[in-house]
Amino acid sequence: MADHYHDPSDVKRLRELKQLAPTEFDAWLGLEKTVAREDGAIPRKYRELIAVAVALTTQCPYCIEAHAKAAKKNGATREEIAEATFLAAALRAGAAATHGTLALKLFDEA
Repeated sequence: MADHYHDPSDVKRLRELKQLAPTEFDAWLGLEKTVAREDGAIPRKYRELIAVAVALTTQCPYCIEAHAKAAKKNGATREEIAEATFLAAALRAGAAATHGTLALKLFDEA
């Protein structure tokens, strides 16, 4: 048994998922390909930086790895990764604070 939850080799199991649910897998893969689009209004570097920020907020280590590497390949700098990190952190913190108002409302209604 592995001594940690996330193991980079786990992504090899995507092949199993494809075999078990091929239609759904292909639909997901189509969504994943939207990040790599080269003909969109948003340039690829910025698409990858957005993907890094989203991956940080969803806390997917596999997505963080894939999109950080793709961002670098497409010209992003370490500074841009750092800024994307804090943009993601700000939005995550903002969501927690605004959801706090929901918690107060629900508390008051109980």
